[in-house]
This record gives sequence, structure tokens and C-alpha cells, in this order.
Amino acid sequence: MAFDAGMVAALANELNIKLTGARIDKIQQPEKEEIVFTLRAERENVRLSLSSGANNPRVNLTSITKENPASAPMFCMLLRKHLLGGRILQVSQYDFERVIEIALECRDEMGFICTKYIIVEIMGKYSNIIFCDENKKIISAIKPVDFTTSSKRQVLAGMTYEYPPKQDKLSPLNTTKEEFVGLFENATPERLVSRFIVDNYLGISNLVANEIAYKASGSTDTYLSECTALGLWNAFNEVISVIKSKEFTPYILKEGDKPAEFSFISINQYGGIYNQIKCNTFSELIDEYYVKKERINHIKQISADLSKFLLNNENRIVKKISIHKEEIKRANENLKNKTIGDIITANIYMLKRGDTKVKLFDYSLDEPIERVIELDSKLSPSQNAQRYYKRYNKAKKAISVLTEHLKSDETELEYIRSVLDALSRAEGETDLEEIRRELKTAGYSVKSKMSSKSNIKTVPFEFKTENGYTVLCGRNNIQNDMLTFKTASKLDYWFHVKNIAGSHCILICNGEEPPEIDFTQAAIIAATHSKAAEGENVAVDYTFVKNVKKINAAKPGLVTYSTNWTAYVNPDEKICEKLRVR
Repeated sequence: MAFDAGMVAALANELNIKLTGARIDKIQQPEKEEIVFTLRAERENVRLSLSSGANNPRVNLTSITKENPASAPMFCMLLRKHLLGGRILQVSQYDFERVIEIALECRDEMGFICTKYIIVEIMGKYSNIIFCDENKKIISAIKPVDFTTSSKRQVLAGMTYEYPPKQDKLSPLNTTKEEFVGLFENATPERLVSRFIVDNYLGISNLVANEIAYKASGSTDTYLSECTALGLWNAFNEVISVIKSKEFTPYILKEGDKPAEFSFISINQYGGIYNQIKCNTFSELIDEYYVKKERINHIKQISADLSKFLLNNENRIVKKISIHKEEIKRANENLKNKTIGDIITANIYMLKRGDTKVKLFDYSLDEPIERVIELDSKLSPSQNAQRYYKRYNKAKKAISVLTEHLKSDETELEYIRSVLDALSRAEGETDLEEIRRELKTAGYSVKSKMSSKSNIKTVPFEFKTENGYTVLCGRNNIQNDMLTFKTASKLDYWFHVKNIAGSHCILICNGEEPPEIDFTQAAIIAATHSKAAEGENVAVDYTFVKNVKKINAAKPGLVTYSTNWTAYVNPDEKICEKLRVR
């Protein structure tokens, strides 16, 4: 990761161009350490996200919506009081530090126009969002810092804001060729080039320092003794000139679909290990690298109890199914007792009480064979035959009961896996609460985390295909049932991945026959919102809604269908994001 001063400079420049003059319409705090401003800029609404989270601090325009708490935290309420209706005057970087300063024009309590500041410090676990008045006096901070936290620098309401203490390093923007060469000549020749740059110059990450070394020598593990002062200066100056001229270019490096690195310059040091992609904006880059990954991690954290409950149930049912199958296998072996009983009955005239083991021919086969049959010496031949018939009848009854249990367990396992699939796509606490309530309705002992009186509900995912047809996709099994049996008409099309847990998707066509591309896009949506989302050439069944039937007394989301067609598509999250309306 390279969220260094160069990246901050690039973001500040981009945001300043985009947001100067933008009006603040909404202020929200979806998470403890994140503020989101909804702004009216250049005749469109945009969302500016400020995050001071220790793992992923950042500032960017975001296209990703997050669920907000029912009541806003105090810091958010304070910002609303002072800043709603205000305008952004400037977005700037402080002195090539990882500090972004947002100057805002707003009105004070008396209605007079004044300037206030939002200062975002992007410094790992020390990151913060600080709100100041026109004199840089702190009004509040999202993470107050008192003497118990830091003896060097406090961030408390009423104090005058102080910028982070300067490091004992040189500014790369102000250095000259002569100064650089002088440092080079006085440095230890056995020192790595990247360490020489990072240790001497402010705001340069290891990634960028390694890229400078690569530009100078063709390797990131180059020592100062292996390159010339002039060659290294030219590589260094090439990168710094990008910052000075503000000719930044957003690049993200991926390993498959997984983001690995990002920067404001092209990164060539990895050769062909990563796929380097040029993004449209730095905000889009930050969304791609941080926000999606952060949302997944956040959902994993708040759904840990639910995930553990479902996985434990899945393991329990899998074990039960395994036991039932083994018992059915043994019972099937005992069905042979009927044949033994028949052999004894057919040869009863040859047997007498007291026999323990006899050899008799089995004439039920095309080629009779001689069998060794064990008898109970205390029983008569007739009673021995009845003993084998009882074993047969017991096995027959056991198979019938065990088959019912097996069918029930397999249905329950299918349901649990469908809930796990819905959990993997949950986007917020409301989604999780609906899953908890669904499980409670289905008879599982799950505690709700919201009030029982809470009426907060989510709506199904909605998409628009290329030709304007609406596709609705259930977030959970309750919504799946609602879409299929209440929302959809009989002549709409129903989509679901074949034999795998997934959402019910409805292509609303009002009796029309949509073009082929719309069927394909609906199938892609169904495949992407399923357990097979990571697969390829996924089979998706589709049919008219009238052909889908609810299984009697079945848990939510479990259906049967007939007269279907099958499409084979590749799941594609990007296509779904492009088509998504809500």
C-alpha cells in the first residue's frame, strides 16, 4: 500500500478541482470513524468520504452507499449544526504531509459568513478528523487525544490546532540536484537505494522509493555503490516532477481480481506479476482498493455470531447425513435376511432343532450356490426362519424411517446453505437483522440485535437491463418468497442457479418476450448473487413464474419448478454494479 504524501497530493488536487464551490446537503456518520458529506457539485450529487480508521484512513469521493445508524453520533450532529448549507472553498495538502485541509464557507450562530476547517490526518493508527473554526481553534475531533493518550500533542476542543510535528527529513519538492548529489556522496555505498530515499526524504513510501531505484538501475535491491548519483537523481526527479506539475495518473495493481498496490505513477518494478490498471480517478481507485474490502471485513465482524451459528448447524447436519447414510447402508445389508429366511423355509424338512450351522442351496439365483447359514440351536427351524424375517422387516422399516430423516436433513442443509449464501452478500446491519428474524421464524434459536418493534426493512436488489427491463433479486429467503409468490406476475421470468444456493431473480416483462441480451444479463445477475459467484460457465435455470411452486411446509426460499430452460453464463460483479439501480 502506498498512501504516502504523493497520493495525498494527488487526491487533494483532484478533490479541489471537483469540489470547489460544492454545497453541503447532508452529513452522515455511517461508522464510528467515518464521515460522509453529500455535496451538490457541478450539477450532480457526490459523496465525500472522510475516514480516520486505523487500518484504512482515506479521503475520496465514493460511489458506495453505506447503512447509517438510526440516530447520528454527537460529532456528526455538531458538523450538521455548523456546516449544513455551507460551501467548500478549497481542498489542499499541508506542506507535503499526509494531511488534507478542507476550508468551508458557512454561517455562524449570528448568521454571518465565516470560514471553518475540516482537517484530515492520514497517519495510520494516529489518523483523525478535526473540526476547527476560522482561527484554527479546535471545535471537536472524531478521536479526541488527551494527555493519557499522548504527552507530545493533544487534540481537544478549545485548543489551538497544531500540525503534526515535522520529521527530521528533507522535503523532496524543495531539494536541488546539488543537495541530492551531496547526500549521495556522503552516504554509505552499501546502503540500499530505497532506504537512502525513504530515510532522507519526507512523504515517500517504500513502493515509490523502490520504483525510483528500479528506474535508476532496473532492480529494487540496488545498493548506492551500484548506481551513479546523476542516474539516481534523474529517476528521483522524474517522480518528484510529477508531483510538482500535478500530472498525476491513478494506477492500481491487481493479482487477478484482488487489489495489491496503488500509486500516482506507473509501477513497473513487479514485471508481469501484477496486472496494472489505469483508473479514471483517484477516488475510484480508493473505492476499488479500500472501501469494498473494508465493507466485507466490517460485515464479517458484525456477523461473526451469525456465521458461527450457521456453520455449526451446517457441520451438525452434514454429520447427521453421514450417519444416516451409513445406517441405511447397514440396513440394506440386512435386507438379505429375507433371502436367508426363504432358504430356511424351502429346506425346513432337512433341518432340526439343535443345528448351529447348515449348508443349503440358494435357488433364487440363476445359478444356484451353496450358502452357509448360522442357526440358533435353541430355536426350531421355523423359529430360525422367523428370526431372519424379523431382521429383514426391521431393516425395511429402518430404511423407510432413515430415508425420511435423510430427506429432511438434506432439505435443512439446503436451507442453511441458502442462508449462508445470503449472509455472504449482506451489505449492512439491517440485512443481518432480517436474516436473524428469518432464522427465528424458521424455528432456530437466534437472538435479534435490534428491537422487536423495529420496522426497518430492506428492499430487494433492483437492476435495469440494457433494454430497460427491471430485474429484482432477493437479499434473503423471505424476500425470495415475496418476489416469487407475491411481487412477480405469472408470465414474468424466474431465474436461479442450478442445484446451488442463490437468490431468486425476477425478470419483469409484463408478458413481453425480452431480447436475448436481457435474458443473459438476468442470468448473470442470478449467477453473481449465488454460491457460484466465483465460478465460470455457471448453469442458470429460468422459467415462467407460474411454473415455480412452493414446497409444502418447507422453510423460506425452498421451491420446486418445471418446464425450464438453462443458460450458461460467467458471474460478473462489474456488470451487476453497472446495471444496479438500488
